[in-house]
Amino acid sequence: MMEEAFPKEEIRTYEGQLALLENPYYWLKRKLDDQGRLIAFMAVWEFEDFCFVEHLAVSRQARGNGIGGQMMQEYIRQSVRPVILEVEPPETDICKRRIAFYQRLGFQLNDFEYQQPPMREGHGWYPLMIMSFPGSLMKQEFEPMKRRIYREVYRVPEAK
Repeated sequence: MMEEAFPKEEIRTYEGQLALLENPYYWLKRKLDDQGRLIAFMAVWEFEDFCFVEHLAVSRQARGNGIGGQMMQEYIRQSVRPVILEVEPPETDICKRRIAFYQRLGFQLNDFEYQQPPMREGHGWYPLMIMSFPGSLMKQEFEPMKRRIYREVYRVPEAK
């Protein structure tokens, strides 16, 4: 499901993803259909002062039924900390639709540069944008969050 929902630059190898399950900050929320098959998941990093939604994916068969929106609404309703996530810049129709999806849920698109560190060997830094809930962030407000994401999520020591 992850491979069909995200570009290769935005996902880890299977082994890298599996290793995350041992990390105390990381967890997966799953949604199963009536037959017990996985139809959606959300991967989240919960730090002391903010939450970082790394992935939200819905299977092709289940898309368009509001499952992703319901999962995210439930999560942000329960969260007492700011929630941030990465999106691709609004350069294609699908990227624009994805941004609009999060905006309908109350997320704000922040207007500062951000680079995602490589998720796999052989890949470079990837230009993305940050969305935040419940409000927008100032760049200096995001900097400590970015350092934490780079250090904990991506395992790189320096922010770009």
